[in-house]
Amino acid sequence: MKVGLQRFKQTFGLRLFGWLKIPLLASVRPSVVELTETRCVVRVPLRRWTRNHLGSMYFGALAIGADCAGGLLAMDQIQHSGGQVSLVFKAFQATFLKRPESDVYFICEGGEAIRDHVRRTLASEERITEPMSIQAAVKLPDGSFETVAEFTLELSLKRKT
Repeated sequence: MKVGLQRFKQTFGLRLFGWLKIPLLASVRPSVVELTETRCVVRVPLRRWTRNHLGSMYFGALAIGADCAGGLLAMDQIQHSGGQVSLVFKAFQATFLKRPESDVYFICEGGEAIRDHVRRTLASEERITEPMSIQAAVKLPDGSFETVAEFTLELSLKRKT
């Protein structure tokens, strides 16, 4: 499948999930930039619904972006495992480094750790919680990225019975 079509389907799926299950998530209009076994990048546009009174991205929109990037990568790993696993975030920590004054890219590169987390969960009767890291970055005019925030979310998984 062509990459553009694949990204369109992934973005559509993310937004549909938002509209059906978490309307607030859908309101920020996240887009999937990249989704592989090891990495997920989600873009949240800076627009009226995501902007604060200072013209930068509102911290609530930043939290939603971090949730999308980490949650989408975890949901993808769960789907690939073939098991039935319930996913929830148990804790959330954020460090804001700079005001994001343009679209923000949320990057989660913990796919391998999440895959191991899912395997351990499927082999256990207990809920297992592990931290995951997500970076928020803005694209600079030269095409490079500058980190504007760092997030640690505790991903809590339990096998469905």
